[in-house]
Amino acid sequence: MRSTRTRLIIAAGLVATTAVALSACSSSSSTSTPAATAAAGAVDLAAAGCPATVVIQTDWNPEAEHGHLYQLLGPNPTVDANKKSVSGPLYASGAPTGVNVEIRSGGPAIGFQQVSTQMYTDPDIMLGYVTTDEAIQLSDKTPTTAVFAPLDKSPLMVMWDPATYPNAKTIADVVKAGAVVRYFGGSAYMDYLNATGIIPKAQADGSYDGTPASFIAAGGKDAQQGFASAEPYIYQNEVSAWNKPVDYQLIHDTGYQPYQSAMAVRTGDLAKDSDCLKALVPVLQQAEVDYFADPAPVNTMILDLVTQFDTGWVYSQGVADYSVKTMKDIGLVGNGTDSTIGNFDDARISKFFDTVTPIFTGAGTTPKAGLTVKDIYTNEFIDTSIGLK
Repeated sequence: MRSTRTRLIIAAGLVATTAVALSACSSSSSTSTPAATAAAGAVDLAAAGCPATVVIQTDWNPEAEHGHLYQLLGPNPTVDANKKSVSGPLYASGAPTGVNVEIRSGGPAIGFQQVSTQMYTDPDIMLGYVTTDEAIQLSDKTPTTAVFAPLDKSPLMVMWDPATYPNAKTIADVVKAGAVVRYFGGSAYMDYLNATGIIPKAQADGSYDGTPASFIAAGGKDAQQGFASAEPYIYQNEVSAWNKPVDYQLIHDTGYQPYQSAMAVRTGDLAKDSDCLKALVPVLQQAEVDYFADPAPVNTMILDLVTQFDTGWVYSQGVADYSVKTMKDIGLVGNGTDSTIGNFDDARISKFFDTVTPIFTGAGTTPKAGLTVKDIYTNEFIDTSIGLK
């Protein structure tokens, strides 16, 4: 399965680039060792049994969707531009917790490997971003259990040209009108859309390479995979060969509803890490609340990290601002069906598990024998009093 987190890669000459302000991050090209651990404040993660450095593996370059993680960093974090990581004392609501955090980039930084695979390659990683479909599909060799869901809905979408398809409101509409949908080959959601008939296999093109070139060359005839928290802004404002709006439908709204980039541990480590997770997961919840209350400082850090990491990926202030607003406006972040952020809806995840398991089996990616939905997530460590206002 190829990761659907592979994001838009801007081809040279197609984008009006944006200058990025330099940050307050200290940089290092040779080490990712965090700064010395600060004494704990009200939350003492060291006393809770957390490791001296909590290592978190993300699934892409730094971006606003990861803002809750960078909110954990205090002043003057250490940047390792070679390893595409940033580290320092782990903070909770402005106070150190007695341990450090190291946030590692994914995507190009790990050779576009699945995060769950990377977690089993490097045992230092405690938490990684693992979407629910990945957790099910790879459960046989790299089982993971999710403990916190920073996104309530996946930003994954299919977009199209509204001038070419003025009456289209859904993916099914543009497909019925004859559009071919370009996507990353091997993406699990397409197996579902094929199986349900929303996108017949004859109209699914797995050749998307992350650049705008094919979409532009098609002149609006084709539809394409993207992320609602980024591409609509990018194509309208930064892709100079397009520079007009796109319409889209979330894959979530077709009935395919995994938890995107859920934070997970190796299943075999869940019991060992439980004391730490009981203290740490509420810190993650509160960090997300704090980030969305005032995202500007963290977004400045994110923009600087993108510049220092220099993977060839472009990320502007405009995209960051659009992402924050869009995530809130269309419910990509939120409390779901209750007043708590980061928990998993039992009925939703059970329905998803029951729907996709036979589809994945039929596609040749059979989940672990005997796998149950309770193996892939838990709400055990969630503080139900923490939510977005």
